[in-house]
Amino acid sequence: MKTMKQLLILFVIFLYIQPIVAQEADKSILTIDRLFKKPEFRGERFGPARFLDNGKSYTTLEKSEAVKRAKDIIKYDTESGERTILVPAELLIPKGDTTALSISNYEWSTDKNMLLIFTNTKRVWRYKTRGDYWVLNLKTENLMKLGGDAPESSLMFTKFSPDNKKVAYVSKHNVFVQNLSDGKITQLTFDGSNTTINGTFDWVYEEELSNRDGFRWSPDSKYISYWQLDASGIGEFLMINTTDSIYSHTIPVQYPKVGTKNSDCRVGVISAEGGKTVWMKVPGDMRNDFYIARMDWAKTSDEIYIQRLNRPQNKLVIMFCNIETGNVQTILTETDDAWIDINDDMHWFNKGKNFTWVSERDGWRHMYVVSRDGKDVKLITPGNFDVIKVSSIDFENGWIYYIASPNNPTQRYLFRVSLDGKGNIEQITPKSFSGINSYQISDGSNYAIHTYSNINTPSIKDLVELPNHKVIRNLVANKKLSEKITALKKIPTEFLKVEIGGEIVLDGWMIKPPDFDPSKKYPVLYYLYGHPAGQTVLDRWSGRSLWYWMLAQHGYIVISVDNRGTPAPRGRAFRKYIYKDVGTLASIDQAEAMKAIINKYSFIDPTRIAVWGWSGGAVSTLNLMFRYPDIFSVGIAVAPVTDERLYDTIYMERYMGLLKDNEEGYIQSAALTFAKDLKGKLLVVHGTGDDNVHYQNTEKLINELIKYNKPFTMMSYPNRSHGIYEGKGTRLHLWSLLTSFLETNLPAGGR
Repeated sequence: MKTMKQLLILFVIFLYIQPIVAQEADKSILTIDRLFKKPEFRGERFGPARFLDNGKSYTTLEKSEAVKRAKDIIKYDTESGERTILVPAELLIPKGDTTALSISNYEWSTDKNMLLIFTNTKRVWRYKTRGDYWVLNLKTENLMKLGGDAPESSLMFTKFSPDNKKVAYVSKHNVFVQNLSDGKITQLTFDGSNTTINGTFDWVYEEELSNRDGFRWSPDSKYISYWQLDASGIGEFLMINTTDSIYSHTIPVQYPKVGTKNSDCRVGVISAEGGKTVWMKVPGDMRNDFYIARMDWAKTSDEIYIQRLNRPQNKLVIMFCNIETGNVQTILTETDDAWIDINDDMHWFNKGKNFTWVSERDGWRHMYVVSRDGKDVKLITPGNFDVIKVSSIDFENGWIYYIASPNNPTQRYLFRVSLDGKGNIEQITPKSFSGINSYQISDGSNYAIHTYSNINTPSIKDLVELPNHKVIRNLVANKKLSEKITALKKIPTEFLKVEIGGEIVLDGWMIKPPDFDPSKKYPVLYYLYGHPAGQTVLDRWSGRSLWYWMLAQHGYIVISVDNRGTPAPRGRAFRKYIYKDVGTLASIDQAEAMKAIINKYSFIDPTRIAVWGWSGGAVSTLNLMFRYPDIFSVGIAVAPVTDERLYDTIYMERYMGLLKDNEEGYIQSAALTFAKDLKGKLLVVHGTGDDNVHYQNTEKLINELIKYNKPFTMMSYPNRSHGIYEGKGTRLHLWSLLTSFLETNLPAGGR
């Protein structure tokens, strides 16, 4: 029997924990734990899906009922939805093993008789591009591992030959071919090493030109064309691992920084049976003056084409290369006063007499059809709008399907236009899908998997018929996630138009506290990126919105604005405004945007403005904290480039020009130059294992702030990369840190 004192203690404990229990049970309130400790807001998954037979059916992965912890490949009839187990997991159990292969990715041979499976993957810089490959013959049910005695997880970019008799792959920087009938392996290159790279790329080509798979089968399956990079003499940046053993060790990364030399680069063609490589005679110094940015076969098997880009990246030429002589011929030249984006929409048709091309030559990004000799260049998407992405080209019926948004830079819709440029442009996406729309379109452009979301609504996926956009069936509804979102205490995110003078209007969005009172003044967290690699103001669902809604529940207003220089579909002049002075010009737009917001909205507290961003957004954060300290009193910068001269050649020289031509511009653009003017509270976060934006950037900033006796806060995450996610508990710790710093230094709530 409890004494009165014990009962009193229990009553006090009950009174203390009751609000906590109630808050934890309140599904309308967001917490760090709900977001990052045991994430509750994950959406449904679907795929990866592959269309078959011009869209008449498609395949996807689903949990196997017969084999534990394995997946079957399921085939669905597109129209009827009839479900068939096409590849049961039992067929994916290697001989002598009891576990089915875990499928990271899969591809079908063109005759659909064989399945290529990518498994046991390993990361190479950003992506898992190394692993094991297996081929399943669906007729014989024979499962064969490729690569012979190659080390585990060492094959890259394996693909079927067009005649489906062989595969080719890269291993240890050499190119190999393997017969599918008898397993015989032919090694094509023998000089692969850490500095001689065949069939794939070094760090900077991969990161900044999106080059990873570095070889191509000829249409007749007799030849392979491939890149070879010579990385000898490239500056090695040494990252230091101090935690995985009692002695530290270095991790060298071949990383050309601004103004230094790149890898030498050439393209060759070799017989699939082996022999001597014929090197293409592409003129110029590929180490110091040019890049070979793209290469493929020019519809025929006796000629390849390349896209050669000069080092300032303002002149791009297309060249034909004869595979027997190596002789080259220029057929098309593109120039720009700023930079040129690499073209991934060059597709041959009309028996190789024409190709499609994307250009900004009239001030907008448009589709063109070009004759094989380059003399006839025909515009087929006229108008003051940008073609954002080519989704599909139906050559048989003469249609190009593309993504654009002529009236709203924050949204995306599917359109189509006749390949001959005649007739009107048609919007395929119904107007009811207001937001971001993307499409995985089948061969023949008859069907598509349509993904839709807006800034307040999680994505859904539908199987649709084209071009009428008739919904055949829903694939992902995200009903549970939507119910969780609906239950939250929040005000929907709203879009803004921000006038910064000179008839310049920028797009933005705003999240207000759920108990918003317009008569009070609220603190602002200003989120931005500000660089040419991405927009933050898009009408699409993002998981990060949940963190912002949580902060809004705490009493913050969260705002984001896209300045000029971000890749919004608003024309060439908008996107390339910041050329040669990224740091200064982006900062001016962002500072003017915040001034305009303060002046327009009386509920913004001008004394409580915080700014934050990651990577390019961290650069923008530092620039605003240092250049406009009277506006921004708190800043959070994650993985910043503090001096553009510390970043890589391809990215930074594209937007800033060559160092020898614009050294003063580099100095004035660098946040480091203005660190002495810091007044507010600053948190800098960086992973010491960041191979992209080196930790060196933060260390140099630290020295500069110490030099001028500027107090600041910092957090380093040992051996974490640019995304700062490796290691148990990292994400929870990071986002708890960001939240705590903000709430400690920028008092929340309306006043």
